[in-house]
Amino acid sequence: MTPRIRRNDYTVLNPPALGASWTPRLRVSVIVPAYGSQDKLDLTLAGLAVQTYPSDLLDVIVVDNGSVPPLRLPEIRPHRTRLIVCPVPGRANARNAGLAAATGDVIHWMDSDIVPEREEVEAHMRWHHLAPYLSVTSYLRFTTAPLPAASDVAGADDLAKFFEPAEPHTWIEELVERSQGLTRTSRPFSIHIGGAASVSAKLLERAGPMDPEMILGQDTEMGYRLAQAGGVFIPDPQARAYHLGPSMRMRDSESINRVSHALVTGRIPAYRWLRTHPRRQWKVPALEVVVDADGGRYDDVRGTVDAVLAGTLTDLEVLLTGPWDAISPEQRTPLTDPRLDLSLLRAHYAHEGRVRLVPEAPDTVAPFRLRLPAGWAPGEDSLSRLLALARNETLGLVSVLLDEGSEDVVVARLERTEAFARADMLVAEGEDVDDAVDEIFGTFWVDGETYEFVRWPDAGPFMSVRDAYKARIEAQAEVERLTKEVERLRGQVDRWRGEAARWRKSAVEFRREIGGLRRQVSALRREQGLKGLARGLARPFTFKRS
Repeated sequence: MTPRIRRNDYTVLNPPALGASWTPRLRVSVIVPAYGSQDKLDLTLAGLAVQTYPSDLLDVIVVDNGSVPPLRLPEIRPHRTRLIVCPVPGRANARNAGLAAATGDVIHWMDSDIVPEREEVEAHMRWHHLAPYLSVTSYLRFTTAPLPAASDVAGADDLAKFFEPAEPHTWIEELVERSQGLTRTSRPFSIHIGGAASVSAKLLERAGPMDPEMILGQDTEMGYRLAQAGGVFIPDPQARAYHLGPSMRMRDSESINRVSHALVTGRIPAYRWLRTHPRRQWKVPALEVVVDADGGRYDDVRGTVDAVLAGTLTDLEVLLTGPWDAISPEQRTPLTDPRLDLSLLRAHYAHEGRVRLVPEAPDTVAPFRLRLPAGWAPGEDSLSRLLALARNETLGLVSVLLDEGSEDVVVARLERTEAFARADMLVAEGEDVDDAVDEIFGTFWVDGETYEFVRWPDAGPFMSVRDAYKARIEAQAEVERLTKEVERLRGQVDRWRGEAARWRKSAVEFRREIGGLRRQVSALRREQGLKGLARGLARPFTFKRS
């Protein structure tokens, strides 16, 4: 039975130790895109020629991406190595050409400036024998040492003698460390690097090939799609290789970030800190909302879609499903047209940029999809709250109970794409897919009233953008006024405190003066008392006879 990994906690797997006795059966195709640098390619192939993984299960496809002069296969290479040519420039194009020619159960990307240690392929493949939805990444070290001979690489038990000292792939190793080996992060796909990563061919088939429009950031974008296809990402420190020279990011990090961020922002909703604009649309939205228009009333469907579009969550797209191609509006008696409501919906939303009219909801790479029954309107902040719940708790499914009758219930479903994609690969015959999702990600029920879902006629009027702007300006002005009033009162309090301090000081001084006066009075009293006593003593005594 295929193991069910919860989220990205691959620690439930128990791969054999390197060099242990086990029976490999999966074939691996190593795809090496190359442009020039024949000397480095020779070392890559020399490292692959002496892998501990069985040679009859390993084939290598070198893709010459238009090198001048053309590349050649060196003498030291795996015996199942072939060279193909991809004249269209770009690493994504070269990799896709190699992918089209590959026949392995596992695809292992490897750049032509990477020299793997002898156990590198074995380290990857021991994982892939445990589950068919994995992506494994090697630990790279970046070296500037002089290049050795290919024969030296092929004859070495340890490449450190040639390539150390070298630098680690710092940001990846830091990410792995702070996320407990990627088991505690929502973005494990970030470590998918094409320099030395392997992927199940079945998982790649679901995710699709590399995007040739990506001139940089291809690896991360593909990693994101692999995640949405249900992938689990494993960094293996025992899968080791050397990168000949510093990486592009090491050479010019600022320029690399500038270009890659511009390209990945629209394609990877998980990088929310890059999507700073409050109302922009992106190639891949954070949320897709599916509303079935077929058989629904125009008013019900419109009430739902308009409420979705009016909410605080703007990074979304509505998929309005129905037989749109079958609509042919009645021209003579339009009011009796049985598909009148569909015609009205098409006319109403055909030019709305955030609404797509589709026959059915296709496979998606959006991270979340909400299936919302027509006639129900989310509150202004409902979708943002639901999405926050699913993200914060890393849930695979959030079910929203909208209505409960004697026979059935009405439910909205917020589905995490990667959870359902993985469950689809794992679900047993007769098993409810929701049960599999609960096992690998978790599910949760919430009450629709708590999240402010209502029937659309009960929804309040939508605030226009300008009214919202005016309300915000008025609120800001009121905040500024109250802030000034608070500062004024604080100043008054400070003055009162200052006066109170002066009064306390004066009171102390008065007490001192009073104490001094009391002492003077006492002294005077004593002095007067002594004078009286002296006068009394000085006066002669007379006795009066009785």
